[in-house]
Amino acid sequence: MFRPEHPKPQFRHDRWLNLNGTWNFDFDFGLSGEEKGWHEDPSGLKKQINVPFCPESKLSGIEYTDFIPAVWYHRSFTIPEEWKGSHIFLHFGAVDYDCKAWVNGKPVGRHYGGASSFSFDITEALVEGENQLVVSARDDIRSGIQPTGKQSTQLKSHGCDYTRTTGIWQTVWLEARPESHLEWVKIIPDIDNGCFILTPTIKKYKNGLVFKATLIADGKETASVSSTAGSGVSSTIDVPNPRLWSPSDPYLYDLRLELIDNGKIIDTVHSYAGLRKFHIEGNKFYLNNEIIFLRFVLDQGFYPDGIWTAPSDDELRADIERAMAIGFNGARLHQKVFEERFHYWADKLGYLTWGEYYDWGMDFANPQALYNQQKEWREIVIRDMNHPSIVAWTPFNESSGGHRADPEAHRRLVSDTYDMTHQLDPTRPVNDASGWVHVITDIYSMHNYEQDPEKFRQHYAEVTPDARRKFCVIIPALDIGYEGQPFVVDEYGGTWWDPDEAEKASGTDQKASWGYGNRPESIEEVYRRIEGLTAVLTEHPHIAGFAYTQLTDVEQEKNGIYTYDRRLKFDSNRLKKAFAAPAAIEKGKSNT
Repeated sequence: MFRPEHPKPQFRHDRWLNLNGTWNFDFDFGLSGEEKGWHEDPSGLKKQINVPFCPESKLSGIEYTDFIPAVWYHRSFTIPEEWKGSHIFLHFGAVDYDCKAWVNGKPVGRHYGGASSFSFDITEALVEGENQLVVSARDDIRSGIQPTGKQSTQLKSHGCDYTRTTGIWQTVWLEARPESHLEWVKIIPDIDNGCFILTPTIKKYKNGLVFKATLIADGKETASVSSTAGSGVSSTIDVPNPRLWSPSDPYLYDLRLELIDNGKIIDTVHSYAGLRKFHIEGNKFYLNNEIIFLRFVLDQGFYPDGIWTAPSDDELRADIERAMAIGFNGARLHQKVFEERFHYWADKLGYLTWGEYYDWGMDFANPQALYNQQKEWREIVIRDMNHPSIVAWTPFNESSGGHRADPEAHRRLVSDTYDMTHQLDPTRPVNDASGWVHVITDIYSMHNYEQDPEKFRQHYAEVTPDARRKFCVIIPALDIGYEGQPFVVDEYGGTWWDPDEAEKASGTDQKASWGYGNRPESIEEVYRRIEGLTAVLTEHPHIAGFAYTQLTDVEQEKNGIYTYDRRLKFDSNRLKKAFAAPAAIEKGKSNT
C-alpha cells in the first residue's frame, strides 16, 4: 500500500482504517457522471488508480496531464466488527477541488477546497458487510473561483507553473468514534508560565462529561488535569521541569486526551505538543525569548513522480533533512498547503516554517472566489495551528494580482484575512502578502532576484527600524510602506544552474530551462552569487531573515540547490558556510 502511515499524528484515534491503494477510476470529461448514475452504479468506471496519487502523476498509474474537468473513484470496504455501535467518519487529507461522496448510493457530504482536510459522518449510510464508496471531484483552475497555486493554466508547464493536480492527492481513511467525542483540541504552549492551555471542541456534548489530559515525557506520565468538560472551555496543564522546543532541541511532549462519561473513558486521542514561544518585538523575531534569524529556503513541495504528493513518508522527512544539511533552519512553504505528515516531521526535527495558502489563480473581483478563500484558509489555520514548527502565517503571495483588478476589493480581502487569522490564532505573526503589496502586516517581506550582490546591497541600504518608506518595487503606490516590522527578503537568489545542461548553454540562452538572471558561466560564478547575496542579508544589522529560492528544481525551473530528483548540485560545506553564517541582527540583546 502507498502511504500507509497515519495521516494525522497530532490527533490520532486508535480505531482507523487506511483506504489508500487501488481504486476503480475514470475521467468525466463531459461532467455527466451523475447523469450516468455513477454515484449509484460505479461499474462504468473502467480504469484503476493508485490512491492517494493524482491522475496526472506517474505513481497514480494514469499519468494523464491534459486538463481534467472531473474524476470519479470507487472502492468497497467493510467495517470491522469491533466498530459496531460507533460513529464512522470518512476522512480526506485533501481533494482538489469540489468533492462529493456517496456510500451505497447515498450522498454523505460535499466539500469545496483543494488543500484543506475534511471528513463526513457516514454512519447512517452503512450496511452490513461490504459497503460501496464513490467519490467525485470537479476541478476548474481557469474558473477564477478556486485557487491554483503553481498549477499551470496552460496545456503544458511553463515558467514557474507546473503540472496540475486533480482529485484525491492525500490519504483517505475511515475512523470510528463514539457518539460524544473530541472533535479537536486547541493546544497553546505557554513557556513563561510553564504550561499548556488545552481547549477541547466536543461533538454531541452532554452534561456530566469530563475532559482529561495527561502529559507524557520520555514515555512517563508526568502531569494530568481533569475538569468537567465544556466545549470551548480551557484547561491548563502545568509542565514539571519544562523542556523547551527549539531547532537545537526539538523536544516533544506526548499528550493523551480523553473524554470520560460516568467514570468510563469513551474517547481517547493521542497527540503531542512542543513547549515554545515565537513572537515579535520591534524589528526582531524571538524564539523562546531569544533573538532568532530566519535562515529559510523556499520549498514548493513538488515531486517528479507524485506531483503534489510525496512518494513516501520518508521523502517528506528527507526534504527537511536536505535543507538542514546545507544550513537552513526552516522553510517558506510556497503556494502549497503541505500535508500534516510534513509538519509532523518538521516538529520532530526542529524545522521552522511559515504556513502559506496557494492563492494564485483567484479572481479578486469574484465574490465566490473570496468566499472560497476565506472558508478554506480558516480550515487550514485550525488544522495546523498546534504544530510548534509553524511560526507564522502567510495567506497571500504577491497579492495574486488582485491589487490591479480592484484595489479596494484587494485591500478589504487582505485586511479581513489578516484579522481573521489573528482571531483564530493570536499566538503567531501574520505576513499578509509575501513579497509585493502589503496592506496590514506583522512582517515586511520582499522578493528580489537581483543577481549582482553590490546592487542587491544598495537596495537595502536604507533599511533601519526607523525607516518609513516604500521598498515595494512592483506597485509602490498601493503598498503601506515599511513601519519597523521584522524585515525579511523571503525570495532571493534563484540562480540558474543545471549540471546536465551547463556545457550546452551559457549567457542569455534559456531555452532548455531557466532560472533568474543570466546563466552563470561556471559553477564558481553560482557560488559567488549565492555567497555574495546571502552575505548582504546576514551582515545587515536590521534584516531579520531570508528565504533562498529554492530547495529543488521543479520541472523546467532549474534554480534549485538540489535537482528535481533530489541530487545535490553543489558543495554542501560551502553552502552551509554561507546560509548558516552568524547574523548581525542576532547580536542584539535578548529578552530574558
